[in-house]
Parts: sequence; structure tokens; C-alpha cells
Amino acid sequence: MGYFAEPSYRCNTLQAYPSSSTFISDDFFSNLEFSALEHSFFGSCMESVDLKSDLEFGEDVPLSSSKPSRKTNLSIDFETPSPLQREVSNSRLLKKLQSSPFSSSIYTVLIKAKINVLLPFGPLAILLHYLTHNYGWIFFFSLLGITPLAERLGYATEQLAFYTGPTVGGLLNATFGNATEMIISIYALKVGMIRVVQQSLLGSILSNMLLVLGCAFFTGGVVHYPKIQSFDKSAAVMNSGLLLMAVMGITFPAVLHFTHTEVHFGKSELSLSRFSSCIMLVAYASYLYFQLKSQHNLYHPIDGEVVEVVNNTEDSDDDEVPEITYWEAISWLAILTLWVSVLSGYLVDAIQGASDSWNMPVAFISVILLPIVGNAAEHASAIMFAVKDKLDITLGVAIGSSTQISMFVIPFCVVIGWMMGQPMDLNFQLFETATLFVTVLVVAFMLQEGTSNYFKGLMLVLCYMIVAASFFVHNDNKEE
Repeated sequence: MGYFAEPSYRCNTLQAYPSSSTFISDDFFSNLEFSALEHSFFGSCMESVDLKSDLEFGEDVPLSSSKPSRKTNLSIDFETPSPLQREVSNSRLLKKLQSSPFSSSIYTVLIKAKINVLLPFGPLAILLHYLTHNYGWIFFFSLLGITPLAERLGYATEQLAFYTGPTVGGLLNATFGNATEMIISIYALKVGMIRVVQQSLLGSILSNMLLVLGCAFFTGGVVHYPKIQSFDKSAAVMNSGLLLMAVMGITFPAVLHFTHTEVHFGKSELSLSRFSSCIMLVAYASYLYFQLKSQHNLYHPIDGEVVEVVNNTEDSDDDEVPEITYWEAISWLAILTLWVSVLSGYLVDAIQGASDSWNMPVAFISVILLPIVGNAAEHASAIMFAVKDKLDITLGVAIGSSTQISMFVIPFCVVIGWMMGQPMDLNFQLFETATLFVTVLVVAFMLQEGTSNYFKGLMLVLCYMIVAASFFVHNDNKEE
């Protein structure tokens, strides 16, 4: 009690009872938290106690007392913080930075993911555009720069889905997952590159149905071998029907063109494409209403109770919580979409130059390379959910994205081209239309059983390799 009154009293008390130094041990003081001033005070008091005790017991004390040196050391320690104090201050600073909502959001979105190491390639592509005319490198760096942006768009959409619910979240995921393709298509339409728009959207459908779904089936089958994964057939059959409707809308203008049975040559084909696009938009809107409002229970798993019981253990292990807030997710969606739109302009401008410098057909670049970049988010999400044995979500990402491109994005681009005065139509030429038709049939047959395994995934990936090789040797006669 008395040790915390007056400094002089405390020191006199300690000096008056030197024998009590055995009672007031170092452990006693080490368990207390003192300021630097009190540490220096107790140090001086204990020095005097030790000195007196040494004199009383007759021990030799050197003439050069260590008192001044200790005072000097004390003053130096007072001015220079110890490494422990530096670590404490640094950890407090890091905690303050992490507690800041804005800085934590930047870290989560732009730094945390490993794929973000490709982000600097976007500004590098813009720099090369103004410094050099090497369109091959500009196109390549633009592709690399857009890849993490497409993946981060999918991440921000998933974070927003935590606040909007699973149904609306799935719709948002499909919409913003295809935002990259839509932005690239609009920029290509502005400059009149209609074949690039048609082939890139066709490539997105082929990539989602063959490559993305195939990789997901293969990965999930290998991880869960020898178990046969299952999914709900009702949603798969509905999406397959919509895809076949899209094939019908794309096939008739091409057949009309190649049979030379148009009433007005060059005009009937365009008029039929615009009319069919409006019908397809109405059909897709009806499908959304059917899915969200009317029959949303149709898309729940048939064995809902069994799946729920099995997944309860998995969900308890990894409780998924949002990492950013609602408004942060909306803000990042706007920022990332704006940056994708900026890079898309440089990407589209470099397509023809990259084709010439690489000696590669524009059809291969449009159908194969561009969709792989645009589908980065869907690719990662589909594989992740397949590994978690959630194939219903995998089908919603892969097949749902293909359905949205064929029934919404392609007709939307036709209408936008109509407004711009560009003759964008649904005549994708005979080779592309036949490729789409065969692909939809193959995937529909794969989904009709409601099960998946690694062999089905391998077949879909091999089919995609055949498609890629076909477009590599394909010479587009209508290429502008």
C-alpha cells in the first residue's frame, strides 16, 4: 500500500528495511505493470538497498560504483524503445489498419486472391498501346489483365448473393459472370466487328458447356471416386430445352441464307433475326419469372432431406460468411465493371493485329481465347462446387450461364446493334451453327441421367479440344 504514495517515502522505506528485500522479490515487481519512470525509480531504490546490505555484511564494494553507468544505460533505454515495444506498436498499427473497413475491403478484393498478380498486366497493355504497335503483346497482356477482373467480378457477385438470397444471387452470378462478354461485344459492335461478336458469344456457350462443365465433372468425379455424383434433372432438362430453342433461333436465319430462299435478299435474314431475338428475350424473361416466382421449388433437389442431412456436416465445417459489406460489394461491382470496359476497348482493337502477328485465325481467337478469359469466374466456381459435391450449383453456373448467353446476351446484342445501325443478325454461318447444334445435343445426352462421373467430364473436355482444333483450321469466309 505504502509503496505507491510518495517516491521519497518509498525509497526510505526500502532502505530502512533492507532485510525485507528477500520478502519483496523481483517476481513481485515483475508481476506489476509500471511506467518507465517507476521502473527507473525502483531500480535506483533496489540499488541502494543492495549497496547497504553489502556494506552491512562486510562485502567489498568497488570504488568505481556502477551507479553512474547504470544511470547512463537507463537514459539510453529510455530514449530508444526495445524490440518488444516496437513489435507491440507495430502490431497495434496493423490491427488499426485491418480494422479500417476501406483498407480491409481493398485487401480482400485486390490483394488476397493469388490470381490478382495478373492485375498489373492491364495497365501494361494500355502503356504498350501508346508506346508500341506490337498488337500481339497488347492483346496478350490485355487478356491477362482481364482474367483476374472477370474472376473478381464473380467474387463480388457471390458476396452480394449473401445479402440477396440464393435465387437472386444465382441470377446475379450468371449476369455479372457474363458481364465481360457483354462489354467486349458492345465495344466490338461499335467498331463494326460483327463476326467477332458472334464468334466470341458462340465460344462462350461452347466453353461453358464443354470445358467448364467437363472440368467440373472430371474434378468432382476424381475427388469423390468411386461415388457417383447426382444432381436434379428438372433444372438440367429445362435449361437443355432453352438451349435447343436458342439453336432453333440461330439455325433458321442461317438456313434461310444458305438455301437462297429469302423474299428480299439480305433483308429477310436480318428482319427474321431481329424478330427472333425479341421472341427469345420474351422467352427468357418468362423463364426468369417461372424460376423466381412461380415454380422456384422445382429447382430444389428431389432428395432434399437426404442432401440436407449429408451437407450439414460439411456446412458446419466451413461456415461461409460474407467478407465484405453489401455496399462494398455493389461499389466493387461498379469499379470492376468500369475497368473491364476500359480494357475491353484495347483488347478489341488488338484482335486483328494479334491475328496477323501470330499467324492465327481471328475465328480461333474469338471462339477459343476470348471466352476462356471471360469464363474464368464460372470455371473456378463450377470446379469449386463440384469438389464440394454441390453439382446443382455447378450446373446452375455452367449450363445456366450458357442459357443466359444464348437466350439473353445474343438477342440483346442483336437489339443493341439494331439501335446502333449495325447489321447484327443471328446468321452465325453454317460451320458455327452446326458446331453449336452438336454441342447442345452431346451435353443434353450427358445430363439426361442426372448423374456425373469423371469419365463424362473427360469426354466433354475432349469434345472441346476437337472444337478448338476445328476452329484453328477454319477459314471464315465472312470475316470482315
